[in-house]
Amino acid sequence: MKRKFVSKNKTQKKIKFKFIFFFIIVFSSFLLTIKALSKFHLPYKNEDLVKFLIENNNPFIINSKSNYSYFHQIMTKLIDLDLSQPLSILNTNYKGLTKEVKSEQKVKKVSNEANNTDPTIYLYNSHDTEEYKPSSFAEYSIMPTVKLSDYVLKEELEKNGFSVLIEEKTISSIRSSLGLNYAGSYDASRVLMEEAKNNNPSLKYFIDIHRDSISHDKTTLNYNNKNYAKVMFLIGLENPNYESNLEFSTKISDTINNKIPGLSKGIYKKEGAGVNGIYNQDFSNRTILIEIGGPENTIDEVYETLLVLSEVLTEVINNDQS
Repeated sequence: MKRKFVSKNKTQKKIKFKFIFFFIIVFSSFLLTIKALSKFHLPYKNEDLVKFLIENNNPFIINSKSNYSYFHQIMTKLIDLDLSQPLSILNTNYKGLTKEVKSEQKVKKVSNEANNTDPTIYLYNSHDTEEYKPSSFAEYSIMPTVKLSDYVLKEELEKNGFSVLIEEKTISSIRSSLGLNYAGSYDASRVLMEEAKNNNPSLKYFIDIHRDSISHDKTTLNYNNKNYAKVMFLIGLENPNYESNLEFSTKISDTINNKIPGLSKGIYKKEGAGVNGIYNQDFSNRTILIEIGGPENTIDEVYETLLVLSEVLTEVINNDQS
């Protein structure tokens, strides 16, 4: 029996057709999956936190500006979800919330104008890359870090009438310019503190926000059926005038525990070989270092603590006679 002759061109066309067909099936499945995922509700109850995260921790907004990649532009059209537009994400996950957001934006603008005074509080992070527990926010290109705490705390403090300055420069960029390694982070943040003070002589309170490195059970408190990320204050005993910083930090810690018992783990004093020992607290007697939660804490737990911390700072600073 004679074999049927199949030309080489026909064989190549069949292979090419199969490849194209396979690619279409895979790509279609991918789009359908992304489309389905984009309709899931975010598992967080704090809608204002979701809005805040998307606006302030999304690299598509912060870094890319209007220069989005072709892939991003194509995906935006295909799945009706634009990572660069917070309201589109909120509308997908919280039906009807966008109306509230728009009205909140108007109120916020008025509030900022009312607080348009010289800043008295400076928020910064000597270890600004410390991260919290990854969550479903990762699918929106959001990874919560201690820098997020600065922005939440700023927003809450400004509601209470304070003017707050957040350090926008990264510690890594300063370390690189000075030829420092990670151990030189406090030297880098010192440069930024001095620059901020020179540009804003009104600054009085310097708050360095960190995150602990221990397990979730040691960094979490359940109080009235709500989880909070525990806080701890660190004092460098090698600062010759550490007593004033210790007194101020203790007052904040005690006030926190008066509101929610056990939320603050108190004061951790450090000195000796292998540690910094000063932590820039010789810069002023109102420089504090606070650790909020740990790597296993969710951003919801951190957020609840920040709300309490903003109340406490407002109370303590308003009564500060120094």
